[in-house]
Amino acid sequence: MNVYQNPARGEWPALLARPGIETAQLEDQVSAILKDIRSRGDEAVREYTARFDQAELINLEVTPAELAAAAGALSPALREAIGVAQENITRFHASQQREEAPVETMPGVTCWRRSVAIDRVGLYIPGGTAPLFSTVLMLAIPAKLAGCPEIVLCTPPGPDGQVHPAILYAAQQVGVDRIFKVGGVQAIGAMAYGTETIPAVYKIFGPGNQYVTAAKQIVSREGLAIDMPAGPSEVLVCADATADPAFVAADLLSQAEHGADSQVVLVAFTPEFVAAVQVEINRQLAVLPRRELAAQALANSVAIVVTDRPEAVALINAYAPEHLILAVGDAEDLAMKITNAGSVFLGHYTPESVGDYASGTNHTLPTNGFARAYSGVSLDSFVKKITYQRLSPAGLQRLGPTVEVMAAAEELEAHRQAVSIRLQKL
Repeated sequence: MNVYQNPARGEWPALLARPGIETAQLEDQVSAILKDIRSRGDEAVREYTARFDQAELINLEVTPAELAAAAGALSPALREAIGVAQENITRFHASQQREEAPVETMPGVTCWRRSVAIDRVGLYIPGGTAPLFSTVLMLAIPAKLAGCPEIVLCTPPGPDGQVHPAILYAAQQVGVDRIFKVGGVQAIGAMAYGTETIPAVYKIFGPGNQYVTAAKQIVSREGLAIDMPAGPSEVLVCADATADPAFVAADLLSQAEHGADSQVVLVAFTPEFVAAVQVEINRQLAVLPRRELAAQALANSVAIVVTDRPEAVALINAYAPEHLILAVGDAEDLAMKITNAGSVFLGHYTPESVGDYASGTNHTLPTNGFARAYSGVSLDSFVKKITYQRLSPAGLQRLGPTVEVMAAAEELEAHRQAVSIRLQKL
């Protein structure tokens, strides 16, 4: 990691810059694929699947036989672990269900709001170097709790044309309706526009590489909803002298192993602590199966020594991390000062891994600084909020003159008349 000691605040944006992506060329490539999917449907999907995933497919949809075989391909320990995670994620997201009581804003004027599930949602689950079956749980559980009538899932097949059995098993456990062996840009295009086989959805969820992210952003500009803007995954660990350097190193490496474009940031209060973490990183990195990817991520990451708590808080809020680990003695107090973060992990025994898998919170979170304005996925992500109002005759008599005056001032005569004609009737 690159180490900086007490940098001036003016230097923070450069030090904390996320890995850059050449967006113009990327968008041109992605746009061309999306246009082709929109034009040629299944035929184009199969061609891109053969090109990018080396899988020649006749049937794009996972068959009942493939689903039935999935459970048997997993160890009992993994099935049990998925069950525990499912219970915790369900319990946490079920607590977000709220009924809002009607409000009488003035006598005879009643307003209320109702949550209505999105009719059809699309979940994108990466396969690639790490089949993220945990993301199936994170997305499908709140979708089901919200009452979405149809849940569609797309995930890339391997060269053998098969989907990882853990993804299939998790999808069955949480009630996904249809699963398609399609990944990458072609999956986003298929769910956005619909093909002969894959239905068009109303909102797309899920992480992906820079091509998937670009595809989601392009279709969102065309009017389709997506969960949030996203980029490579990231973590910031703030650690003081009470932290164990081995724990901190493990947390940094657990994020770095996601991929070469992941970013890890360490904020500490002494250079000696940073040096101790670096020693632990080198020791632990040597035995990681994904050490080459993690090492590339670390090369683009930073450790920053700050003078005190207020400086640390300011730096964290400026960076707005997707994941924030507060490995400090006063974690809960410090957490209340944080305004920009996707998900916060408090204390020395709360690694980011628990949130990634099974504590109950959602791991689909805003990256690339979007935590300044976006929340992670929740039950609310899968519903629309429709407002209602009802006026009694007496209520219109009370409120109507206010509306007449305001409409007249805006020179919208038909607006005023819609009230006046009723008041005259009364």
